[in-house]
Amino acid sequence: MITAVRHLGPNWYASVMGTAALALGGAAVAGDGGRDLFTAVWALSLLQLLALLAARALHWIHHRDQALAHLADPAVAPFYGCLAMALLAVGGGALVLGRDWIGEPAAVALDAVLFTAGTAVGLAAAVAVPYLLAVRHRAEPGQASPAWLLPLVAPMVSAALGPKLVPHLPPGQPRATLLYGCFALFGLSLLATLLMLTLVFARLVTCGPLPLALTPTVFLVLGPLGQSTTAVGAFADLAPGVVPAPYAAGFGLLAVLYGVPVMGFALLWLALALAHVVRARRQGMGFAMTWWAFTFPVGTCVTGAAALGRHTGLAVYDGLAAVLYALLVAGWLAAAAGTVRGLLSGRLLAAPGPAPAAPRPVTVRTTSGAVR
Repeated sequence: MITAVRHLGPNWYASVMGTAALALGGAAVAGDGGRDLFTAVWALSLLQLLALLAARALHWIHHRDQALAHLADPAVAPFYGCLAMALLAVGGGALVLGRDWIGEPAAVALDAVLFTAGTAVGLAAAVAVPYLLAVRHRAEPGQASPAWLLPLVAPMVSAALGPKLVPHLPPGQPRATLLYGCFALFGLSLLATLLMLTLVFARLVTCGPLPLALTPTVFLVLGPLGQSTTAVGAFADLAPGVVPAPYAAGFGLLAVLYGVPVMGFALLWLALALAHVVRARRQGMGFAMTWWAFTFPVGTCVTGAAALGRHTGLAVYDGLAAVLYALLVAGWLAAAAGTVRGLLSGRLLAAPGPAPAAPRPVTVRTTSGAVR
């Protein structure tokens, strides 16, 4: 067991996020229908989280050299944001679904612990990973990856799920403080994400498509879009009676005036991401753990569309949430099946193979006679 976890990276927390998103998205779309099924899916995400926390603890205790190497790798370090989001997603699921099985007091306590830990880890990652990228990793513009968004999105997950704890705090200052604190996390994450998103988009259009194995990470851009739409919807749900009336009404306006255009951009990016994936599959893209990017980013769009359905009263958003949830289910089944096969074969826990040799440069003469 100790040897098996040597190459277990923080990217594995994405599987927890994907399973929790499957549960939370189902609850948002179906309401009380199929609640036992979605609660069982949440319980699976809790078991995944506990197993991974134990395995990663062994990794740090017995393979500290490899753990430090992950931090020094600009391709791996951003995935530490997944730890924060896994904690937050499972905690949020406890209040939405887990309370049916473990009772409301236990669900509130579990969510409070996981929300506090996840927010602390998320804020640390949001500062530490960009700092390492700037000071130690010294990445080139052509190395910009959608995975760089992961530590910056973690505070947005706190912003979206934190309001669920508001009704469980004493009225007055405690409730208002948490709601405004979540709004501050929303702004922190949104502005940082917008800065990083320009680098990611510039890399795609100037340097060409990502390597085949990394192509699914294009879906990660959906995460901050859907999660921020979910967050403003949550603020509007909880603001009445918590903050003064003018601000409560403002949160209601924000849920629609922000959420509608951002969801529109999310659908545009979804079409772009699907086109990249179809191209990659045609060129032989096989399974990798990056396939979990097909799950939790789509899940945030499911909950975001459901929030827009509540606040606009438009059935089209309820229908959109259902369609996106079907896409989420398909992505989860594909990622879970590939992960199980990879674990049974041992391939996913094996040491990474050597990088392929770079192809020899080829001189091409164009029809104009120019040589390149």
